[in-house]
Amino acid sequence: MEKKRFSLVARARSFKYAGRGIARLIGREHNAWIHCAVAVCVIVVGGLLGLSTLEWAAVTLCIGAVLAAEGINSAIEALCDRVSSEYDEAIKHAKDLAAGAVLILAVMSVVVGLLIFVPKLIVVLS
Repeated sequence: MEKKRFSLVARARSFKYAGRGIARLIGREHNAWIHCAVAVCVIVVGGLLGLSTLEWAAVTLCIGAVLAAEGINSAIEALCDRVSSEYDEAIKHAKDLAAGAVLILAVMSVVVGLLIFVPKLIVVLS
């Protein structure tokens, strides 16, 4: 394999391709729509409750991690569907593992959200 030389133009192009991937994720993947809707709600409530910088960092990392995992899951599913349109136990296993990874991150993000938001809501509501 020939080693390619570093090129700023090639690096800029790679950002364009990554942007297309993000647009495709948000534009076409139904589960990403749910994650984005929840993210908007969390951002609005976080703004109203006045999260600290550290709390914003945790929320931002959770949102980014869940969306990134959803992107990886969607890519795995698309590739699996391209490899075989027929039922295959190995493909089912791969898809289930990828979906499970997203679920783990989503649940852990809910836990982080509860740890941050519940104490603030208790203060506001009492």
